[in-house]
Amino acid sequence: MHRNLGRLDGPVLLFGGPVSNLQATSSLLAQADAWSIPAEHRICTGDVTAYCGAPAQTVDLIRERDVIVVAGNCEKQLASEAEGCGCGFEDGSTCDRLSAAWYAYANKAVGPDARRWMSTCPDIVSFYHQGARYAMIHGGLTDVARFVWPVSGPEVFAEEWHAIEVAIGPVDHVIAGHCGLPFQKTTAQGNWINPGVIGLPPNDGGQQTRFAVLDGGEVLFHRLTYDVDSAYASMVNAGLTQGYHTALRSGYWPSEDVLPETLRAPSLARG
Repeated sequence: MHRNLGRLDGPVLLFGGPVSNLQATSSLLAQADAWSIPAEHRICTGDVTAYCGAPAQTVDLIRERDVIVVAGNCEKQLASEAEGCGCGFEDGSTCDRLSAAWYAYANKAVGPDARRWMSTCPDIVSFYHQGARYAMIHGGLTDVARFVWPVSGPEVFAEEWHAIEVAIGPVDHVIAGHCGLPFQKTTAQGNWINPGVIGLPPNDGGQQTRFAVLDGGEVLFHRLTYDVDSAYASMVNAGLTQGYHTALRSGYWPSEDVLPETLRAPSLARG
């Protein structure tokens, strides 16, 4: 499913992964309001629900504020009432084992109306900005849960770019999410932009999360400050204490299994 937003003049808010973090989502939308970024210029790369403690409330807020959402693996899995998150973690990895608890919690909390809304989220969103055409997806178009990293090989970007252009025609730049790390990479095809996720820090030892604003054809990355202690308490109260709750405070993911070795934090940095 493809949604064409047409021409977007002015700043465009780009973000991914609210991941059931209501406090971070509220903070981001308050910042967008302060910057006078309209609803039709606020676009999310998906995974509104995941690790944190307020899945239903986060979905409600995103919908109430008319945020445009690309279907992530979590939207697709919850919409189809699947048994797992479909995150693409390797079988038996720490991330794979830890996902069982938070997905079960979200699957129980999200109601039928929210699932119907998730089923309507497009696989691709496209728009024009400053004369360039952008396509937004979740992980990859060949696989919604594909991890595309800043260190991925050129063949990965080329394969995904080809799939996008087969689906919707030529694009100048791609915006994607899923991997949890913010970056912009110049490829042979154009810029690949990942604005990061707002619900978890990017495994850098800090509590602030990330988002981006596209303005004047330039991508500006920003840090998001929010009420970490309330988000932590929400997870504890929900019984989601498998490790992602501590990541909100420590700034480090409970497992780096999913990360390429070159992107993992040095052990000394983790303490």
